[in-house]
Amino acid sequence: MSDQKKKILLVDDNIDNRVENKSLLESRDYEVITAEDSKDGWNKFKQIKPDAALIDLIMEEHDSGFILCYKIKNDEHGKNIPVLLLTSAAYLTGFKFGSSTSEEKEWIKCDEVINKPIQIDHLVMKLESYFRQYEIKTEA
Repeated sequence: MSDQKKKILLVDDNIDNRVENKSLLESRDYEVITAEDSKDGWNKFKQIKPDAALIDLIMEEHDSGFILCYKIKNDEHGKNIPVLLLTSAAYLTGFKFGSSTSEEKEWIKCDEVINKPIQIDHLVMKLESYFRQYEIKTEA
């Protein structure tokens, strides 16, 4: 694995979440680029070509996170990076969903759904696991 810091694109319309999660990820030696909505997130994704993307589910529209994940995962670069969907929907509504079954993966174009509030140790463990998986895929 490279000694260069991994670039994480963090897209969240809530400034408190952006600031807190950016700080937590930077404390774990990641370079974090933030975006405040899905349009800004898509533009920054194309510009910086991040090593991973963390996307809030509900931003300017209820499906903004889904749509951004779909666009990223259909991009040539995005196919080769982990994309995690962040949500507080389970906390707020009791509705739980994921991306573990084949049916869920068909309509939720992300590697994993992570519930908020973010547990940084869990998130870092997931990111590092996905980085290893994607490195193996691209080396094969």
